[in-house]
Amino acid sequence: MDRRSFLLRLLATIPAVKRLAGTLPTQATPPLFEDVTARSGIRFKHAASRTSQKYLPESMGAGVAMFDYDNDGWLDLFFVNGARIPDPMPRGASPDKSDPRFWNRLYRNNHDGTFRDVTEAAGLEGRLYGMGVATGDYDNDGNVDLLVTNLGGNILYHNNGDGTFTDVTAKAGVGGSGWCTGACFVDYDRDGRLDLIVTRYLEWDFSSNVFCGEHKPGYRAYCHPDQFNAISYLVFHNNGDGTFTDVSKKCGLAGSPGKALGVAIHDFDADGWPDVFVANDSVAEQLFHNNHDGTFSEVALLAGLAYDQNGRAFAGMGADFGDYQNNGWPAVFVNALANQQYKLFRNDKGKFEDVTDAIGLGALTISHSGWGAKWIDFDNDGWLDLFVAQGHVMDNIELTEPRLHYREPALLLKNEQNGFRNVSAQGGPALMVPMAARGAAFGDLDNDGFVDVAINSNDSSALILRNSGKSGNHWLTLQLIGSASNRDAIGSKIRLIADRALQQTAFVSTAGSYISASDKRAHFGLGSSNKVQLIEITWPSGIMQRLESVAADQILTVREPSG
Repeated sequence: MDRRSFLLRLLATIPAVKRLAGTLPTQATPPLFEDVTARSGIRFKHAASRTSQKYLPESMGAGVAMFDYDNDGWLDLFFVNGARIPDPMPRGASPDKSDPRFWNRLYRNNHDGTFRDVTEAAGLEGRLYGMGVATGDYDNDGNVDLLVTNLGGNILYHNNGDGTFTDVTAKAGVGGSGWCTGACFVDYDRDGRLDLIVTRYLEWDFSSNVFCGEHKPGYRAYCHPDQFNAISYLVFHNNGDGTFTDVSKKCGLAGSPGKALGVAIHDFDADGWPDVFVANDSVAEQLFHNNHDGTFSEVALLAGLAYDQNGRAFAGMGADFGDYQNNGWPAVFVNALANQQYKLFRNDKGKFEDVTDAIGLGALTISHSGWGAKWIDFDNDGWLDLFVAQGHVMDNIELTEPRLHYREPALLLKNEQNGFRNVSAQGGPALMVPMAARGAAFGDLDNDGFVDVAINSNDSSALILRNSGKSGNHWLTLQLIGSASNRDAIGSKIRLIADRALQQTAFVSTAGSYISASDKRAHFGLGSSNKVQLIEITWPSGIMQRLESVAADQILTVREPSG
C-alpha cells in the first residue's frame, strides 16, 4: 500500500473513532473544592430572626473566624449568630440570645477532618445580636483572644489557655456602642501590643426603622443605607495591663464617619507603618494613612481609592489588600452589589488606579453581589487569585429585578497575570450551589498546604469548602511569633523568592474579607519550586530577618530575633 492510500484509509477511520469515543464513559474530574460540611460535623445554621418589619440587621450578618484557640497547630472555627427579634420589637426591648439556636458557636478541630462543638465549655454563647469577629492575642500571653461585634456594642473574650474564655469587655473598656460591624487587631503605633479598631455601619436602632419598598404583599424591602446617617469608628489603644483607652477622636478616625462594613490593613505606601482601609456602603471608601505618631489621616480621595473610575460611590462590603502582580505593592479589592461591578484598585507606589474594566473584572462581576472575599493562591502557582462569597442583600430581589438572584454561587477568579478568568465551574459542584453568603474566612484547615474556606450564610447553614489540592504545586506556610513585636506578628511584612524571576510579598493580618477573621499564618504558593531561596521578614519592631534555602511543603515557625 502506497503512502497516499494509507493516509486515505486512516482518515476514513476518524469518524468511527469519534463515534466510539462518544459512547465511552468519561472519567469524572475530582472537584477542586469539596463541600465537607456534613462530614466535618459542622451543624451551624445562622439565625437572622427575620420579621415582617424588615429590620436592616436581619439582612447583614454574620462573620466567621478561623483561629487556633487551643494552640494545637490546627485551625478551629467560630461562627457569629443573631438573636431573637420580636415582631415588632417593643419599645425599650432588646434581641434575646438565650435560645441555643441563636448562640454563637465554637468548633474545635479534631485533626481528622471533623470538628466538635465546644461552645458551652468555652463560654462563647454570646449575649447580643452578633455581626462580626476579630482575632488577636492582645495581651501577648500566647493565646489568641476573640472580639465579637454586635448590634449594641462589642464583646471581648480573653482566652484563658485552658479551653475557656472570659468576657472581659467591661474591664478592658472596649464595649463601645451602636451597630458595630468590622473589626481588626493591629499594633498601629508599633509598641508591641495589639490595639483594636472597630467600624460601625449606621446610626440605626429599632425605633428608627422605616418602611421601604412598595406597599403591596411581599414587596416591603430592607432600606437602603442612604435612609440613615453615617457614624464614627472606634479605636482602642492597648495600655498593656489588660485595659484599653478609647482614642477614637485623638487618633483621627472619629473625625471621618462612614457607613462601614469590611476592614483591611496593610502598609500601602511602604513606609513601614500599618494603614487601614474601610469598605463603605454607598458613600466614599476610606483609607486611613498612619502618621507614625499615633494618629491617622484619611487620604482615600488623594490616593485614588474613594470612588470608582467614574467618580461614583458604590456598596463596598468585603475588602482585601493583596500583591496580585508580585511587584511589592498591595492592590485593593472591594466587592459591591449587582449592577455596580466589583472594584480592583491597582497600587502604583502608593497611588491607586481603578483597573476594573481594563482587566475585564467588571464584565465578570456586573451581575453579582459580593460579601466575604480574599486574595488567596488557591492552586499554589505563586500568583494570588480571588475568592468571593456571594448573594444579594434583598431577599425579594427577584420580584423587582427578575434577572438578579438573592442566592448566588461563589465566584473563583484565577489570576492569569494579564487578567482574571472565572474558573468557578471548574472548582467543583460545591462552588455552584447558590447561597445567601455573608462572612468568609480563609486558611488551611487540614494543614495540607492548600487554602480552605468557611462561609457563614445569612439565615441558613454554614459551608465548609476543602481545597483538595489537585494542582501538584509546592507551598510554604509561615507561622511568625513576635518577641519585641506583638506575639501574633500582625503587621509583619514578608518578601519571598522561590524563583529568581518571581518574588512574592505578604502582610501578616487576620483582617480583610467581610466582618470575619482568617488564619494569621502567611501562605505562599511556590509553583514547581521545591525550595525557597530567600525569605526576608520585616517585623513591626523594625528588626529584619533573613532565611535562606528553605525547603518547600512545610509549615515553618519563625521566631523574632531578640536583638
